[in-house]
Amino acid sequence: MAGGRIRVRIILNGQQAFGKAVLEAILDKSVDEVVAVYSAPDKEGRPLDPLKECALEKGLSVYQPVSYKDPAVWEQLGSHGADLCVMAYVLLLVPEEALNVPRYGSIQYHPSLLPMHKGPSSINWPIINGEEKTGLSIFWPDSGLDTGPILLQKKVDIEPDDTLGSIYFNKLFPMGVDAMLESIDLVRDGNAPRVKQNPQEGTYEGWCRKADVEIDWNKSADEIHNLIRGANPQPGAWTTINGEEVKVFDCQKSASVSCEAGAISSIGEEGVVVATGEGGMRILKVRPEGSGKVSAYEFATNRNLLVDMKLGV
Repeated sequence: MAGGRIRVRIILNGQQAFGKAVLEAILDKSVDEVVAVYSAPDKEGRPLDPLKECALEKGLSVYQPVSYKDPAVWEQLGSHGADLCVMAYVLLLVPEEALNVPRYGSIQYHPSLLPMHKGPSSINWPIINGEEKTGLSIFWPDSGLDTGPILLQKKVDIEPDDTLGSIYFNKLFPMGVDAMLESIDLVRDGNAPRVKQNPQEGTYEGWCRKADVEIDWNKSADEIHNLIRGANPQPGAWTTINGEEVKVFDCQKSASVSCEAGAISSIGEEGVVVATGEGGMRILKVRPEGSGKVSAYEFATNRNLLVDMKLGV
């Protein structure tokens, strides 16, 4: 018991900054006990995963299975006597045999309003699609991909200038940490919902990759603006300029221009304006291949770009 409350024995399974933040929040709350931490396997030449590093600093036992399909891993999970597994950014497939080991099962964070946007790039696609709302789900994972019953959900607005980065780091990351703590409370108190997802509803999208975010200047300024925002910072919307691949980051919609779609309309310290199929796009920041981010004006000046030059050819 902790302050009269039942103490939940937790396995924390996750990785990266989000997994670390959830671990720290559980420990700081000092209500429940983290009995083990599971994190992604180490990668040669890469720094320690932040979750693993934090867990070791806290004196917690860390496990890094390469697969959760091994019965020996299920046995190991069972050895901790856990009540609940909290999954905070897990990319490995975890079968039901492992999910169901703890007394109350497992709960998982997903950054979308399930059943919409199942899959690994669930923050990118709502922005790219021009949607005005997104959110997060804490759910009970099952054998499917993001298909288990919903425990709770939180909504956020997608503002006109929000990017993948701003939606995640300013909204879904901190809200997700709080939602994990709220979900643990609900499980502890025996009030955690299990609302089934309708298999006939929702969407699934795969990884948002480079091939998905090449800019088609024949599309409208609205569509291109959404693409650039939804791919900022990763994977980075891109185009070609004189045969050179360049990623485009900060941008603003501009007034209609008379140039052919893809042609540079103006170059100035306030940015480089490019004509689209409908309207103009002011590019503010770019990253040439193998280089860091620079202002579009600096790039245009260094590359001797001229008005009427075409992008994407």
